[in-house]
Order: sequence, then structure tokens, then C-alpha cells
Amino acid sequence: MVVAVNSPVLEEALARLDVFVGEWVVEADFPGQAVPAGRSVFEWTLGGRFLVQRTEIPVAEAPDSMAVVAVDPETGEYTQHYFDSRGVVRLYAMSFADGVWQLLREAPDFSPLAFRQRFTGQVGDDGNTIRGGWEISNDGSAAWEQDFALTYRRSR
Repeated sequence: MVVAVNSPVLEEALARLDVFVGEWVVEADFPGQAVPAGRSVFEWTLGGRFLVQRTEIPVAEAPDSMAVVAVDPETGEYTQHYFDSRGVVRLYAMSFADGVWQLLREAPDFSPLAFRQRFTGQVGDDGNTIRGGWEISNDGSAAWEQDFALTYRRSR
């Protein structure tokens, strides 16, 4: 039998994620490429214990994806479990505090680590825009390079 865990740390961490819930237009800015806007929906599942993000991008080269955010009930730390239409599965350490959303992948998980990745996004003051970007590090050094910019605009 599994016992539900309810703690102030868990409840506070889950409540912070409410800003994401809804439907968003996703705009990617790849240097030298015009990319049509995509769609991303965030919603609670399994009694509000997990936040699911489903993203559809109308470009053949860009994968559709689903991510599930889980919260450690003791520490309040987040983990994002990522899956996409290419069959890629990744695990990101996630943080969200003071309007800054960060994802970080620096170790092999369900797939080899050919490069490190990180995303940093800033939620706008009105809560309806998130501006950020993905960065990569190909050589294992501390050097990070801009991969592409990403903007979420709430549509509902």
C-alpha cells in the first residue's frame, strides 16, 4: 500500500507551479530559420501531484514532446521527466523560484550524454509570458553556447 505524502514543503512547491497551468503559444528563435509557432499545454494530473506539459511543434524536424514534473516531498526539489516523438527520454533537474525557471541535464540518464543542456526562462511580471533559451555544452567544459531562444505566451 502506498501512503500519500502531504507536507508543507511539498504543498508549497506544487503551488509555485500553478503559474504554468494553461495553454501557451511557443515561439522558437533559431538563427537564420523561420519557425512557425507551436503550442504547449500545462495541466495537473493524478490528483494535482504532477504537472504535465505537452508540446506540439508544426515542424517536421522538431519533435513533439511530453514532460512530467515531479516534486520531492521532503526537499521540494523538482525533476522533469522528458519524452519526445523521436523516442528520446531525458531527466532534467529543475528549479523554479522568483519567476526563474531552470532545467539542467549534466549526466547520462535514459540516453547517453553527448552534450550538456540547460534552459533558463524568466516569467514576466504579468505571468503571461516566459522568455528564455536553451544552451548546450558540447565539449564537457564549463563553456555554454546559445542553442535557441524560446518564448511562451499564454493563450488561455
